Amino acid sequence: MMSIIKIKNKFYFQTDSTFRKYDQLIQNQWVALCIDNIQIEGVCKEIGKPSSHDEFMHKFKEHFENSYHAYSHLENERLFEVTPTRIECWIYDNGDPYMEVFDIEHCEYGLHKYQGK
Repeated sequence: MMSIIKIKNKFYFQTDSTFRKYDQLIQNQWVALCIDNIQIEGVCKEIGKPSSHDEFMHKFKEHFENSYHAYSHLENERLFEVTPTRIECWIYDNGDPYMEVFDIEHCEYGLHKYQGK
């Protein structure tokens, strides 16, 4: 689980530079943030230490105060910025499943009934 903050049209999270997750993010900039029935795909980049970004620090403290105090000032913490490119969400209409897709890169929207086989 990660604590994620949205600022303007981007998502931000921090992690320790000694973690495997950090190495994977450095090697592959394409990420997917998932919660419940929503998947947000995007391009991720490291932007420095959390403590160097005032707006992030303010919002992170506001929403995740315990994590802010425990991690945000640690030497190995790094801040990542995700620019979303696509959002997918499962929705149901009268019990029928649909995939709702927001293609941000191409400014397209689609609602597709799931046809499992």
